[in-house]
Formats: sequence, structure tokens, C-alpha cells
Amino acid sequence: MADFTSGFWSIYVAVLTVIGIAGCALLLWQQSKAKIVIEAGQGAETTGHAWDEGLTELNNPMPRWWMWLFYITIVFGVVYLVLYPGLGAYKGKLGWESAGEYQSELKKADADFGPIFARYQSQDLAAVAADPQARAVGERLFLTYCAQCHGSDARGNKGYPNLTDHDWLYGGAPEAIKASIMNGRNGVMPSMAAALGSDKDVENVAHYVLSLSGATADPLKVAFGKSKFAACAACHGAAGQGNPALGAPNLSDKIWLYGGSAETVMETVRKGRNSTMPAFHEFLGEAKVHLLAAYVWSLSNDSRQQGGVPH
Repeated sequence: MADFTSGFWSIYVAVLTVIGIAGCALLLWQQSKAKIVIEAGQGAETTGHAWDEGLTELNNPMPRWWMWLFYITIVFGVVYLVLYPGLGAYKGKLGWESAGEYQSELKKADADFGPIFARYQSQDLAAVAADPQARAVGERLFLTYCAQCHGSDARGNKGYPNLTDHDWLYGGAPEAIKASIMNGRNGVMPSMAAALGSDKDVENVAHYVLSLSGATADPLKVAFGKSKFAACAACHGAAGQGNPALGAPNLSDKIWLYGGSAETVMETVRKGRNSTMPAFHEFLGEAKVHLLAAYVWSLSNDSRQQGGVPH
């Protein structure tokens, strides 16, 4: 990848751009110099193409107004490339850059909407969630930054948690949700194949895990898998009820992040899992994260009662 960040590619792009513009200008100049002369008693010059026994294609030049339009676009392109970035690493006379434009728009947005975010930031998350205007703002933030993974309805997908239920890997308290959005999460389930021994042991443990939530499982495999589950208890607990401090899921409910079939559970035990939730602190700032966290918390809690107290 280092080859694509070297200075060569900047020169390469700039040269190709200049050659392209110069080539267009030369072609137009040549076409504008060509003249079609019709001698007395003769017809116009043709291209030599003929169809249907006499339908011929005349070699007429392009209309002058059309050619001048092409000239204008070439001049516009040259002026643009002098003033703005476009020739490799050349930044243009005006020094404009998309990053600068983005930062300028962010500053303007902060000036316009910053007071609104700041007003809610000082409030308790449950109280923010109970405010209709705050919820509306939080919903827009969610649809913009979170729906790509969790879905527009926040019900998640395979590998992405459902935010509308009460099952939380790191805890469902408002502060825990805010911490997840602010700092991100990296949930790692290591491969347990070597620790368990054989593939048969992996299958037995998978059936034992399924039995913890009352799912259909082979009783004999459950019996053999129970003793082997000790290798998993360090994270999930002896009863398989998980550990929010580690992000280890509760295996005794019927909620599965990657699917609850025997084959999927065996795949998880055999290969492990690695899930990443990106941090939004630097990107959004704490004030916006505060509103977003309140909205996410409200999805699984009715916070619209008096005082913002959930059911």
C-alpha cells in the first residue's frame, strides 16, 4: 500500500489530467481547421458509409456553436485546476480542501445547535429520554450513525445486538450505554477448541449451552458437556449467566447474537468471535452522545412517565 501513497502517483495523476485536457483541445483545433469543399457539379464529401442502397453518411463538420461549447469547458477545466485541487497533490491557488470545508460546516453547526445539546447534557439521561424533543434529536442521531449496524428499527442483525430488548452485554443502565457509545467495545470470544480437546467435546459443550436456555438438546451430549463447560465458566459463570464486566453474554436466556442453532453454537465455540463497537466520543462529542445514549436507553425502557422513571 505504500506505493499508492508515494509522490509518484501525484505526478502520474497530474500528467494524465494535463494530457487529457491538451488532447481534447488539439482534437477540437484540428476539427475546426478542416474545411469541406464542394466542387461545382459534385456532392458533399462522404465518409464512405452507405446503407439501404443509397443512404450515405455525409462528412459534415460539427456546428461552430457546439465546438465553442467544448472550448469553454476546456477553459473552465483549466481555470478550475489552477484554483482548486485536482492535479495530484497540488492544492490550488485558493487553498481549498474538503477537510477544511467539513470543519467549517461543523463549526457552524456547533454554533447553531451547540446550545441545544449543552442544555440536555446537564440533565439526567432518564429525564432526557422523557423529553419528546430530545428523543426526536436522539432518533435522528441514531438513524445517521447507528442504523447501519443496528437497523433503523434498532432490532439488530446477526452479530449486531438488538437494542429494544433488555439483554445487554455490558449492562443496560443509562451510564453503561453511554460508556459503550463514548468509548466503544471490543468483545472477544476466544476459540475453545484446543481447551476442550476434541471436536466431540465441542459438540457436547454446545448442546449443554443450548440446554441452559431450555432449547432442544441431546440429553447424553448435555451430560458429557456439563463437565467440559468448566473451561467456559471463567467468563460466562458456572450457571452460564454471563458477566457484564467482561461483556460475556448470558447463555441461559434465549437471545443469541449470532444464532442459536447447534451448528452456530458449535462454530462459536470452535472458532471464537470478535465483535467491535466503534467509539464515538471524538467524532460526536459528549453532548451528542448524551442525547444518543438517552434515546438508545429509551428503546427498551418506557421513560415517558412522570419524572422520567421507567416501568
